[in-house]
Amino acid sequence: MYAIVEINGQQFKAEAGKKLFVHHIQNSENGATVEFDKVLLVDNNGAITVGAPTVEGAKVVCEVVSHLVKGDKVLIFHKKRRKGHRKLNGHRQQFTELTIKEVVA
Repeated sequence: MYAIVEINGQQFKAEAGKKLFVHHIQNSENGATVEFDKVLLVDNNGAITVGAPTVEGAKVVCEVVSHLVKGDKVLIFHKKRRKGHRKLNGHRQQFTELTIKEVVA
């Protein structure tokens, strides 16, 4: 059984026991339980339920493993030829690590 759930504007495939790295969730603590009710699709052993826009009564229950995880560094480099202009900028996205406990449908 799995579900497609929307978390912070992004869609994820959620199965019990799997880990997810989602964009940082404000005011979350390690070990806290978080529920997401924007479930877009549920597959229950071949019986697919598609929401319009969401599936009524379905939710995904997760546990926060780490409330702040930094992603890989992304380097942004700008250069204008023959001008001597070079600019290097870096960014590390902040994520929250979740473990999916169960999918309720």
